[in-house]
Amino acid sequence: MHGRLRNSAATWRVGKRMKAGEAARRAGVTIRALRYYERLGLVTPRRSDNAYREYEPVDVALVREIKGLMELGFAVVDTKPFLECLLAGNARADVCPESLAAYRRAIDDISMRIEQLSQRKDMLAACLEAAVGMAPDSRSDAGSPWSLERPAVADTDGSNWRWPLAGRRMPQIALESTAGEAVRLDEPGEGRTVLYLYPLTGSPTYDLPRGWEEIPGARGCTAEAKGFRDHFADLREAGVRRVFGLSSQSTAYQRELVRRLRLPFAMLSDQELSLAALMGLPTFDVAGTRFYRRITLVVRKGIVEHAFYPIDAPECHAAEVLGWLAAHPAASRLEPAARVSRSACPASTL
Repeated sequence: MHGRLRNSAATWRVGKRMKAGEAARRAGVTIRALRYYERLGLVTPRRSDNAYREYEPVDVALVREIKGLMELGFAVVDTKPFLECLLAGNARADVCPESLAAYRRAIDDISMRIEQLSQRKDMLAACLEAAVGMAPDSRSDAGSPWSLERPAVADTDGSNWRWPLAGRRMPQIALESTAGEAVRLDEPGEGRTVLYLYPLTGSPTYDLPRGWEEIPGARGCTAEAKGFRDHFADLREAGVRRVFGLSSQSTAYQRELVRRLRLPFAMLSDQELSLAALMGLPTFDVAGTRFYRRITLVVRKGIVEHAFYPIDAPECHAAEVLGWLAAHPAASRLEPAARVSRSACPASTL
């Protein structure tokens, strides 16, 4: 059971030492995850005379606690109060004041997410009602731009996807951000917003789907995030007021990335791919799970001003966006012409 050790603290503090493979097996995690917890300072193995890492039963207990907390939705870095509670000699990890406070924060976060999801449901219902009312024949898809104008994706890499985005208003949906707030992309705000959509970033504790590196356009998400991080100040100077990354991963998963890469901007979670459904954005399927294809939108006054797709070189894409912003300073009014550009920035832009 999570938060409870069946044996006393004195029991699991002593015992036979073991190598990383055995410790990972007993804790039910991968060796990669074990190494990651060590880098974060959550687990501290001993060193043998020949410099090999040696783990004790207490380390296995701590890793099991981390795993249990992550299954409850905690980020890895947020498990520390529980681990400190165990190391203080308590039989449970959640009886200390700091652990109880962490529980309360998690409950408050879930309550906020429930409220945000309820708001999303109401907005989607309103969009559906408005769309049905505008359709020439609500009994079929005849005359609907979603069925007639959107072309089919012929290529497996999504390169044939074409759907006019520039000039379209962002839909009225709220997405949860890693900053703990609901973000409305249709709200005008000051200046431009850069919204880059990506499929999936790797994590030290989760393995990528099998064959991920071979999927066209799938790899490079971490490098793309680092690019926007490194060019964040330049983007602000170019008139960008908000930068968001968006994917279908959970907010907890994204928060780990924000902390690990020290990103100066928030990530948005769209687990239901609502934005894809409302705007006809390209996606792909891997083992029954849908992911966003990589695409970047420049939004101003709640309207898409420019779209980058496909993006062939994610590691230098932020520099390309910066170059486009420099060549297209914000005018007093939006141009009606549609703009979609293919991103293939050369290595020299890094």
